[in-house]
Amino acid sequence: MQPSLNRIMLYVRNVQETCDFYQHHFGFVSTRDADDRVVELRSANGGAILMAHLAAKSVKTGQVTVKLVFDIEDVDGFKEKCLMQGLKFGATHKADGYTFANAKDPDGNSISISSRAFAARYN
Repeated sequence: MQPSLNRIMLYVRNVQETCDFYQHHFGFVSTRDADDRVVELRSANGGAILMAHLAAKSVKTGQVTVKLVFDIEDVDGFKEKCLMQGLKFGATHKADGYTFANAKDPDGNSISISSRAFAARYN
């Protein structure tokens, strides 16, 4: 049996603010067991589960070695919707038949919206 990557742990300064961010802008739904310190965020469209965990004071948030990439067919349309909700993405970049744009979550973690999954050469 081979392992599969299904969960991504985010160490955050404010768990509720992080949950609100991913719920509001990306449609995730959060669940938390009463005796668990981890909040799970699941997308209605499936994909990886984000897990928000309160970061220790010694943990540096917003690491640049990991970026969460969300598959969005209409990058510019999604950017406009997010801007109206208070999330500003940077410029839309074109690369090898798809587009993408970058932003940060409340803890400075890199996020990206990308149409790569919808480009013919990557399907």
